[in-house]
Amino acid sequence: MSKHSIGKSHKHDSAPLHTTGEARYVDDVVLPAGALHVAVGGSSIAHGEIISIDLSAVKKASGVVDVIIASDIPAKHDIGPVFEGDLLLTDSKVEYHSQPIFAVVATDYISAKKALKLAKIEYKEQKPLLDLQEAIDKEIYVRPPHGMSCGDAQKAIETAPHTLTGTLSIGGQDHLYLEGQVSIAIPEEDNRITIHSSNQNPTETQHLVADVLGITMADVNVVTRRMGGAFGGKETQAAPWACIAAIFATRTGKAVKCRLGREDDMRFTGKRHPFKHEYTVGFDENGKILGVDYLIVGDCGHSPDLSDAIVDRAMFHCDNAYFLENANILGLRCKTNTVSHTAFRGFGGPQGMMLAEVVIEDIAHYLGKDALDIRKVNFYKEGEKTPYGQKVEPSLILQMVELLENSADYENRRVGITEFNQHSPIIKRGISLTPVKFGISFTVAHLNQAGALVHIYHDGTIHLNHGGTEMGQGLMIKLAQIVAEEFQVDLDTITINATRTDKVPNTSPTAASSGTDINGMAVLNAVRKLKRRLEVFAHEEYGVTPDDITFANNEVKLASKIISFKEFIEQAYLARTGLSATGFYKTPEIHYDRVKAKGQPFFYYANGVAITEVAVDILTGETKTLRTDILHDAGESINPAIDIGQIEGGYIQGLGWLTSEELKWDDQGRLTSANPATYKIPTANDIPEIFNVELLDDTPNVANTIFHSKAVGEPPLMLAISAWCAIRDAIRSVANSDQQIELEAPATPENIMNAISRLRT
Repeated sequence: MSKHSIGKSHKHDSAPLHTTGEARYVDDVVLPAGALHVAVGGSSIAHGEIISIDLSAVKKASGVVDVIIASDIPAKHDIGPVFEGDLLLTDSKVEYHSQPIFAVVATDYISAKKALKLAKIEYKEQKPLLDLQEAIDKEIYVRPPHGMSCGDAQKAIETAPHTLTGTLSIGGQDHLYLEGQVSIAIPEEDNRITIHSSNQNPTETQHLVADVLGITMADVNVVTRRMGGAFGGKETQAAPWACIAAIFATRTGKAVKCRLGREDDMRFTGKRHPFKHEYTVGFDENGKILGVDYLIVGDCGHSPDLSDAIVDRAMFHCDNAYFLENANILGLRCKTNTVSHTAFRGFGGPQGMMLAEVVIEDIAHYLGKDALDIRKVNFYKEGEKTPYGQKVEPSLILQMVELLENSADYENRRVGITEFNQHSPIIKRGISLTPVKFGISFTVAHLNQAGALVHIYHDGTIHLNHGGTEMGQGLMIKLAQIVAEEFQVDLDTITINATRTDKVPNTSPTAASSGTDINGMAVLNAVRKLKRRLEVFAHEEYGVTPDDITFANNEVKLASKIISFKEFIEQAYLARTGLSATGFYKTPEIHYDRVKAKGQPFFYYANGVAITEVAVDILTGETKTLRTDILHDAGESINPAIDIGQIEGGYIQGLGWLTSEELKWDDQGRLTSANPATYKIPTANDIPEIFNVELLDDTPNVANTIFHSKAVGEPPLMLAISAWCAIRDAIRSVANSDQQIELEAPATPENIMNAISRLRT
């Protein structure tokens, strides 16, 4: 009996290697003799001009082999992924504290780091722009504003029975992946180069290394076997270190490793975008939203990076699961003198959803109602359109809310919490149920494509390559399951290897929750090509038609004859049948007209709902997550164990973003939360005491996705908004009026105490 089983749980393909410490990451690659190590020198100011650079002492330092500045870059200096603005090394203008100015390569990493301290750089310092509100007021942008609208928002608000205005500040988040940024460049013959990189976007890195060196993409091969986490932080931010390693490798003829220490990593690389929202909403006595006017502002840092698309996605998701018939939505991409903020799990969607939930809760507070009642009044109905014109179908949220509401006993718990708070002067409890409607696809249409390469060897084993990268999320095992399902063979006959740009070209980043969707379909396309060739062989060899051929249980049934898969493949090989095939897929129906701000930027929506209950100490602001119940729609899950793991991990990462992870810069623009001692990610103690996660049954994806599954990479992170809203609910018990609660995110003890103080005064 074969052990393939799409829809059944299989362990992560690298689980034994992870648990024994044998999994090989980039830092584990055995270096050739004489390999060198890089350290990068950054600016000591946040804004200004470089007057002079004296690196003479650096060059003479013990162990130093070579030093480069901007003028030593062979070709292109700007490595901006979409728009210009990201210099590999700067030699004139400083835009943020720690901006790379020079790099050192030495016989060992410690020598390279020590040499950095000998640099003498003179600046003409200018006052940095660090305040997002100042950037808004001065209209300082990295990209032009973009707006979308539907209906007549102004009239709807003016004629509404009730109106509210409010603001919301949302902090950023550091990726804090276990494995930091690391690349190894190995020079090859004929000016070619191989890059081993912890990288979500090998093709982009291949492209940028080629541009920086002034060679062709065909001369660069980027290899990524696995990452120790990424979360978006290795989509564009992995490329600079590969480029620097590549420059040194071509200059010295030696293999070069560029691995950032943790503090350097946190200072040099971008974060989740901080946002600031302003809203005006008109609504009726039942809490039905009649019209909204939203200002959505992303703090992009000093350059565009991916901020255009990130703020777009925040705009696309500021409705979350709620129908906005009349809406004006304006998105600003503001510039500040900080590191350029970048992709992070959810890609702007979480920040947009936060605005939707705050508006709902403020309406509920104003009307003296349970926020869940207001949510239900405003949920999308089947076929209603978003502000950008895409139909929401099917609309599953109300069904999922009612299922979870009943299974988690929301109503009785709400009554119990109200009673508890009346008799508890210090510890207050809160509860909230929040939905997630998250669009799946890259919103830039051309990225919705993928390739694959599948070999069948004549002993019946199968080798699988594709354009997706493994960062711990289980992509490789899911795609192996797809191959096993089609050929009806055991998973252990399928070999998974590194993602390589010399095997599958022009790949999209593993991002936007689309890794399984697009790469899985490309793999399926390749496998079905092979099956068609094998059917032709079977017809020629055995005289059977395709209807007479069945793959099952590691065997092939040819009408009345049954032979093993291995024997069948050996015969096909001897008959000179091609046993290697490429596959390709492009997501259909994706379009967005930016001028009209209308279209269908998503192939489908992923849905989830969560109930979180918390306790808040109103004397200290400390919080405890008591219980979380999640119901998530993964369609027909390819691997339920992997999907549930993603849901659990995504929720906890979202919990960190909204409760404890606080980025801090001083008034000189220096990141002060630059190590795990000053930046607080969730620990085992922060996991809810009761943590229930279930997948929604019997809801295959109506979109033609791989085996009707749905994406689970990013959507679960936004389920943690329920925890932040539950904290708000607990704070609400302190107030005896309809006063709005001004709670910044993350809900740190300090921010909680500030919110309570504002209520009391």
